[in-house]
Amino acid sequence: MISIETTLGDITEQQVDAIVNAANSSLLGGGGVDGAIHRAAGPGLLADCRRLRETSLPDGLPAGEAVATDAHLLPARWVIHTVGPNRHAGQTDPSVLAACFRNSLRVAGELGATGVAFPAVGAGVYGWDADEAARIAVEEVAAADVPGVEVVRFVLFSERLLQAFDTALVGLHVQ
Repeated sequence: MISIETTLGDITEQQVDAIVNAANSSLLGGGGVDGAIHRAAGPGLLADCRRLRETSLPDGLPAGEAVATDAHLLPARWVIHTVGPNRHAGQTDPSVLAACFRNSLRVAGELGATGVAFPAVGAGVYGWDADEAARIAVEEVAAADVPGVEVVRFVLFSERLLQAFDTALVGLHVQ
């Protein structure tokens, strides 16, 4: 069973094996968490992402899928990139958001990661309600059976998101 933690903080400073990036489909950086991870990792991360675009992902990474690169200057070993569904663009299927967590954990397990840090995928500029995004994330991680992954830490950038994830965790334990 995976241990689930929440914390208010900067995901780029997490001492875990893998940091999950709430990427856009281009994988070439952006704003929010994506931009922060690219800045902290240094130019090697962008170079890795460009190689993915030139080889296995010429059309970009589809929503709900996940792919890994080295973490370069980050304290983690790997960055796992996943693309949340964009509610503003009409992508409202919660199963696609759930797939972000499921597929990221699958990739983490394949890499041999024991600790994984997630941001609130979808709950930023992609417009998912904080409570709904937190519930989906927590339920998906709690249901996961990924050999080797021991700890998932949700690293939230605001008190509101922290509250939403803590409430989702409490709700999970009540059921």
